[in-house]
Amino acid sequence: MSRFRVERVVPVAPEEAWRRLTRWPAHARRVPLTRTRMLTPGPNGVGTRFTARTGIGRLRFDDPMEVVRWEPPAVGGSGVCRLEKSGRSVRGWAVIEVSAAPGGGSRVVWTEELSVRGLPRAFDPVLGRAGRWLFGRVVDGLLGSG
Repeated sequence: MSRFRVERVVPVAPEEAWRRLTRWPAHARRVPLTRTRMLTPGPNGVGTRFTARTGIGRLRFDDPMEVVRWEPPAVGGSGVCRLEKSGRSVRGWAVIEVSAAPGGGSRVVWTEELSVRGLPRAFDPVLGRAGRWLFGRVVDGLLGSG
């Protein structure tokens, strides 16, 4: 499994950062050739399930996820969301942590551990760098827009 971490400090309140990061369909607009399909009705919480489908035509894979921990930040506080990935191609987990940053705004930490079926462990460092780059872009895009 490959583990990577993305950290950002942004000038929005923790509640707003949380709202932006947990709008699951919005993630797909930041990842090329990806759509997100919600499998459970809102609102978000433990048990929320969705699938990110990436690819085109027959060259695609599904990344089904379920929220297994959901602790939104109270006003000015911190929050944690944990997702479990249970796909045939992609497995692992992600943890999104949002807290108040010193001096105002929010500190966001996105940690993810994943494995890709058929990809030898020797590629874990490459997968980690690619994940850090891709999810860094996703986090930056979600937190930079309203």
